[in-house]
Amino acid sequence: MKRNTWQREAVREALTSTEGFISAQALHLNLHETGSPIGLATVYRALADLAAEGDADSLQSPEGESLYRACTTGHHHHLICRNCGLTVEIEADEVEQWARAAAASHGFTQAQHVVDVFGLCANCTAKAARE
Repeated sequence: MKRNTWQREAVREALTSTEGFISAQALHLNLHETGSPIGLATVYRALADLAAEGDADSLQSPEGESLYRACTTGHHHHLICRNCGLTVEIEADEVEQWARAAAASHGFTQAQHVVDVFGLCANCTAKAARE
């Protein structure tokens, strides 16, 4: 476990107060707007550490950018709006069963997986239909 520095705590607090997923650059900008002198490289390291320890969710956007958000506990999956970024945590029992069966059928044990489903939320779908 990493030492809890003021920089790491500042990143944790900023992430906790952010709705949905955010990039390291955007979080860094938010921190600077509140007067924090924290560096971008420090934000990247803190986010990576938080994700590795299970305190933050991490995923790649469809464009390949790493995004982060404060994590709830336990294994879960996400529905993510490609337009507004709305994120909904979901349980997916069927995915869990499929992942275990697929791994076992190929002789794999201790398999892990990440499932993030990107689409348009109801509000963005309705807005697109009006336009």
